[in-house]
Amino acid sequence: MLIQNASWIRMKDAVSTIVPVFRKQFETSKKIRSAELEVTCDGVYEAVLNKKRVGEFILAPGWTEYSKRLQVQTYDISSLLCGDNTLDITVGNGWFRRTNAPWTKTKNPDEFLPAMLIAVIHIMYEDGTEAVIPTDQSWQVSESTITLSGIFIGEDVDMTKALSFQAAEVCDYPKTILIPQEGAEVHEQERLYPCKSFRTQKNEWVLDFGQNMTGYMFFEMDAHAGEKLSISTAEVLDKDGNFYTANYRSARSQLHYICSEGHQSYKPKLTFFGFRYVRIDEAPEAFTAENIHAIVLHSEMKRTGWLDSSDTMLNQLFSNILWGQKGNYLDIPTDCPQRDERYGWTGDGQIFCKAGTYQYDVRQFFKKWLNDMKAAQHDNGWVPEVIPSLTAYQPGGAAWSDAVTIIPWQLYETYGDISFVSDMYDAMKKWIAYIPTVSKTPDLFTGCWTYGDWLALDHPEGYVPPTIELSKRGYSNDDLVCSAFYANSVHIVIRVGKLLGQDVSEYEKLYERIKKAYTKTFANRLNTQTEKVLTLHFNLSENPEALADSLAQQIRDCGMKLQTGLLGTPYLLHELSRYGYSDIAWSLLLRKEYPSWLYSVSKGATTVWEHWDGIKPDGTFWDDDMNSYNHYAYASVADWVFGVACGIKPAAPGFAKARIEPHPDKRLNSLSAVLDTVHGRIRSFWKYTDTGIRYEIETPVETEVIIGGASKTVGKGNYIFGETI
Repeated sequence: MLIQNASWIRMKDAVSTIVPVFRKQFETSKKIRSAELEVTCDGVYEAVLNKKRVGEFILAPGWTEYSKRLQVQTYDISSLLCGDNTLDITVGNGWFRRTNAPWTKTKNPDEFLPAMLIAVIHIMYEDGTEAVIPTDQSWQVSESTITLSGIFIGEDVDMTKALSFQAAEVCDYPKTILIPQEGAEVHEQERLYPCKSFRTQKNEWVLDFGQNMTGYMFFEMDAHAGEKLSISTAEVLDKDGNFYTANYRSARSQLHYICSEGHQSYKPKLTFFGFRYVRIDEAPEAFTAENIHAIVLHSEMKRTGWLDSSDTMLNQLFSNILWGQKGNYLDIPTDCPQRDERYGWTGDGQIFCKAGTYQYDVRQFFKKWLNDMKAAQHDNGWVPEVIPSLTAYQPGGAAWSDAVTIIPWQLYETYGDISFVSDMYDAMKKWIAYIPTVSKTPDLFTGCWTYGDWLALDHPEGYVPPTIELSKRGYSNDDLVCSAFYANSVHIVIRVGKLLGQDVSEYEKLYERIKKAYTKTFANRLNTQTEKVLTLHFNLSENPEALADSLAQQIRDCGMKLQTGLLGTPYLLHELSRYGYSDIAWSLLLRKEYPSWLYSVSKGATTVWEHWDGIKPDGTFWDDDMNSYNHYAYASVADWVFGVACGIKPAAPGFAKARIEPHPDKRLNSLSAVLDTVHGRIRSFWKYTDTGIRYEIETPVETEVIIGGASKTVGKGNYIFGETI
């Protein structure tokens, strides 16, 4: 990359909160064959060449393991050049310059990195000559019209502010961390318009966009210089219909705009918001709801999966799941897009990964994130719970750190691309090797920090947790949970090793020891739904049929309710169906009362919630501190709908061969799943008729179709089957 010959530049004596704009003016007097801009920064940037935005990448350069990896973008700028050119690049704090990240510190512990830029313009002329214009002291810099910017803050803008340029200062910062762009770019995707404008009981002017989303607002209006437009964002209203922002915690999440004179438009340049509602706190007199709309942001991904049913509430759930993925697949797979967090939690990432690979083509999206996972992995093998990593979390993290095995394997199964597992194989083995060094029990994973079955509902009656953290972790045995995921990761390493032609005999011996130790230690201590589900799903039970019977009876005994948290829920319906209890799985999916997937739908949700009862039946909130209304972990149920309810499963990696075995339920008249695999479209549809069930199957590959227990192998084509009931 030519950028290696450029220098990092900054604004002299600028504090970390200043949002500078760097400028380079240059001439092109000859006919141009090609021209490129290579650029990155220690934050997020917007580049404008001759008053036109360069590229479509919003929030470039994205979020990576900054201490080791910083992406460089390369743009074709040929069509934007003229004779006299002005390139402006505005740099905000973004994800990079946050106070709790190790890479933000300078040699002075009380100081943080200021905004820095590195770039190069490379022009090739038709006559064979070239011009190379790198960042150096000849570039100019000024405070921009953006007076404050941050991922959690939002953006403050003063369009009356005059720019005052000075020479940029060359500074020392590593260039060894620079890498070419790897990830899928974040782009503007769609636009939403206010569906309702109203005044609350507190006389707040609120606009409802009808959909909880991730992105920002765009406005266009006439105004006088000095007039202000101030906007706050929220996901929900309180029980009295007032604007509610407590669950954002310290995230200010606002836009403050001081107008210039005349007609103007604006959208935030260096931040994003998670919201459904906006409150107009201050506005020019002529401002109306027609002056504003919302723009959805997410990483560029091709949609590949569709679900549709005869039930309107179920369809709303499918929509909520889709919007949860769109809102949280923004450069990294986040847990939530609104509060002062927005981290790449590995637990949430692996929980939803299977469903995510069915709804969108996420190959490029995950390639970059997995490379950050490798970069963040400690020398001892520990994988941090958030990627890119921060310093605020504790080693251990079973089921979270196990993302290093689970996600690559799922990507291989969905897409058939062996590079996902081959690239991560060494990292997988390092994680497996780490566990015995910290476990208190040979051949198990015990005595270490873990989040357990986070947010489970299975505390016994009268239980008073000793700490707030324990109240959020459920009652499942932490050592059992960790050991079950340990067994699963070892099993994945064995399968990957065999694919790669490696000797896995030692891992096979380890796996057998883990299973033996697990049975000896936990077989007679399986109490919670999650303990039983994990033991079944990871094939650790000596008598799985009896254990499945016990699980089914436990669900019946508690009133046909799930009690699982983040770790048990993704596998619950799968294991019920696997052992002949699809009727109970359907009962859980179709349940409308708390706790259930459809409960949030009944409360007006447009994305999946962090808590089953984020809004209680009386309209009050579960909690102010940790209560996201756009959290996709429980949205993992979509992979059961694709894979069991409609029965679409790979019979070979990447769906090179398929198996379709639907599990219909008479409480639902019809259900359809469409999945665009790398080999073509698979469709499974069933519908109850007057005489039975009609099945419509479309497949691009050899497929085993199982209807009513009868198996038939078919080739590429469209098929109709009937089942008499």
